[in-house]
Amino acid sequence: MPDDLFGLPLWAALAVAILIIFVRGQAYYWIGRGLGAKIYTSRAGRRIGERRLRRVEALVARRGALAVFAAHWVAGLRHAIPICAGGTRMPLPRYLIASALGSILWTSMVMLGGYALVWGWLEIAARSPLIAAVVGVAVLGLLGAYLAYRRRGHARSAETPDKDGAHV
Repeated sequence: MPDDLFGLPLWAALAVAILIIFVRGQAYYWIGRGLGAKIYTSRAGRRIGERRLRRVEALVARRGALAVFAAHWVAGLRHAIPICAGGTRMPLPRYLIASALGSILWTSMVMLGGYALVWGWLEIAARSPLIAAVVGVAVLGLLGAYLAYRRRGHARSAETPDKDGAHV
């Protein structure tokens, strides 16, 4: 397994990636802080919907820094929570600590885990292309089954009304 990525030592590439994710979170926070209540009437706010934004704001109000930290692991919330944290004026020191810890842990896990998976699979492929092909097909099959399962679940939930009688 090489000890560099894009010509940088692995530790430096990881530090750059962490910094990028951290700065992205700060940009979202300040966008939210600048927009404040205007988020609901903004183009993105109208597309997301007031109900969803209110739910994210409630999550930030209820969980605070923990929501900011955990948002790194949830695709849609990764962007929405920092904006709502800024919009609700979460104290900056608390936000910075949660954002820094989330950026460090999430980026390290994703980057190093992905790096290890790719190089592990390439190592298998170098030793036995047949086994590598079987592993690749199995992974793609599991991914396809998971996506089909999720699609069926979303289709069912769209048919089921929520407690207010509206379709979710």
